[in-house]
Amino acid sequence: MTLYVGTSGWQYKDWRDVLYPADVPVRRWLEEYATHFTTVEINNAFYRLPTRENFEAWRDRVPRDFVVAVKASRYLTHIKRLKDPEEPVRRLLSHAEGLGSRLGPVLLQLPPTLRADAGLLDTCLSCFPSSTRVAVEPRHDSWWTAEVREVLTARGAALCWADVRARPVTPLWRTTDWGYVRFHEGRARDWPHYGRRSLKTWAERIEKTWAGGEDVYAYFNNDPNGAAVRNATTFASLSQPAP
Repeated sequence: MTLYVGTSGWQYKDWRDVLYPADVPVRRWLEEYATHFTTVEINNAFYRLPTRENFEAWRDRVPRDFVVAVKASRYLTHIKRLKDPEEPVRRLLSHAEGLGSRLGPVLLQLPPTLRADAGLLDTCLSCFPSSTRVAVEPRHDSWWTAEVREVLTARGAALCWADVRARPVTPLWRTTDWGYVRFHEGRARDWPHYGRRSLKTWAERIEKTWAGGEDVYAYFNNDPNGAAVRNATTFASLSQPAP
């Protein structure tokens, strides 16, 4: 298993002196971030899709083996609610492909009010080329059905394993030959940190499920108080194979 561990975004003011030394200017934060982590999830694309030039600039600022996941625009997931997906998907990819070889998975985080519609999901996933890895994070319990699982499996899409308050809030389905995990909020001090025991449980869970040479991407979205930085660092160390 190859595990890529990072955070959801990298530009947080309270990460100064946690991840970023005082003498590193904001314009160099991505380069500094890439010396600590192997991947990042660009979540500001959800609010406003960056230009292709933005993605190209990010590509040139990170190492060749660095992986950038992209959270899909809310226009597709929250405004269109997956309907008429062809143009939004095409626009998203035409921009994100500026990352070149650094482009990793695309995340579709669905609205918590969007109830299950396997046909709608299937149509949306069909708009992505087979070479693009897509992870889906439903947030309504109606999605946990055999039909939805079959759609994800047939389309080669990953069910995003999501954690809130140190417990899974999604089924732990393996639907394709790679994995995607998001950590939203832990229960340890200080909020919203994860405790070491919780992270160790997750590391063991992932290792058991992805025992072969698959890729797994894990992102910490609990950014306040520098929690994501500290937890991602700990999680990466816990996930290292024993010498």
